[in-house]
Amino acid sequence: MPDSKEQAAKRRRKEAARRRLKEQRRREVWYLRTTVLIFLAVLLLLIGVEMFMRIREQGQDVQFWTQTQEEEGKASDTEDAMGARETMAAAAGEKETGAIAGTENAGVREGEQTGGSGDEGISHIRSCSDQWNLILVNPWNAIPNDYQVELEYLSNDQAVDVRCYPMLQQMMDDCHGAGLDPVICSSWRSREKQEALLANKKYRLILAGTPVDEAAAEAAKTVALPGTSEHELGLALDIVDSAYMELETEQEDTPVQQWLMENSWKYGFVLRYPSDKSHLTGIIYEPWHYRYVGTEAAKIMYEEDLCLEEYLEKYET
Repeated sequence: MPDSKEQAAKRRRKEAARRRLKEQRRREVWYLRTTVLIFLAVLLLLIGVEMFMRIREQGQDVQFWTQTQEEEGKASDTEDAMGARETMAAAAGEKETGAIAGTENAGVREGEQTGGSGDEGISHIRSCSDQWNLILVNPWNAIPNDYQVELEYLSNDQAVDVRCYPMLQQMMDDCHGAGLDPVICSSWRSREKQEALLANKKYRLILAGTPVDEAAAEAAKTVALPGTSEHELGLALDIVDSAYMELETEQEDTPVQQWLMENSWKYGFVLRYPSDKSHLTGIIYEPWHYRYVGTEAAKIMYEEDLCLEEYLEKYET
């Protein structure tokens, strides 16, 4: 009997120990679950706060941009009025040299407006050719108000002037035939598209810290003012290598650009903005921007290392 009582006591002690262990594990599980739930709750709260702050910042950005546009519009109206008065005062004693390409140039006097730092004293010619393929469009020569273009749409929703399409197609086919893979990433643009690109650039510059009164000039260094972009002509294309589709200086080192720089003139296209001509073109070096000028002009420009401005001044004036 004593042995039976002792065994029963041992069983009771073991059972009690199992209950305590079970209770301890239950508390541990409960503690772990509670901790996870609290962590998730805090995480969701932080995410909610971050989303709220982003929405608030976006709203402030939109409000700031709207105010900026209004201020710039008022400033632009004032500047336009001042420019008009200055033009009227100077018109009586000024002799125009060359045709004015559109009313946006009405306040520009030859040799007085420059395209950026380092070009002081340089005379910028006016558009001086009536040939459709040699029309001059740059910061000093706007697209004529009555300019119209008939477009040929490409397979990737790009479009070009129908008159240069055959030569473009031949150039792209031959480039592909050389084992390369060129991609047209930009071609004809509407005036509205150009306006949107410029506004977006100004907006991003302002958000990045550029003063409001400097953003417009800074944006114009890389995005042409509406009415002064060759893309609106339907004669300009941005062509990149499929292996490197960035619009950066390094584009010049790609096989596609090497081929185009050597052969594009054969098809009437030229690299429009060379690295050493920015003081004449008013545009930074763009080793991806090609412009159709016709095979005759392209051959001369290639052989004599001329940009369009130089060619027109030498052969069309």
